Amino acid sequence: MMTKKEQRLRRARQTRIRIATQGVARLTVNRTNLHIYASVVSGDGAKVLASASTAQPDVRKSLGGTGKGGNAAAAQIVGKLIAEKAKAIGIAQVAFDR
Repeated sequence: MMTKKEQRLRRARQTRIRIATQGVARLTVNRTNLHIYASVVSGDGAKVLASASTAQPDVRKSLGGTGKGGNAAAAQIVGKLIAEKAKAIGIAQVAFDR
């Protein structure tokens, strides 16, 4: 019987294999209570091509205070920022990798 951790890692591996067959970059999103982080990773997983988060000073100013980095408004700002950065380096399509 597999442990919970082994099951989670197996699911993640299967997802990454499926994304690799598509030949596009991966979009990874991580949310904590305080911040939201998004990264565009190359198709082979070797390099982070673009990243954005609510921990960046310019994004924090636009949110208007501390403790507001983990809500829906913050997610919208980070989403727009990561999309702009990805388009700037020529990435038009990504696969969402939880």
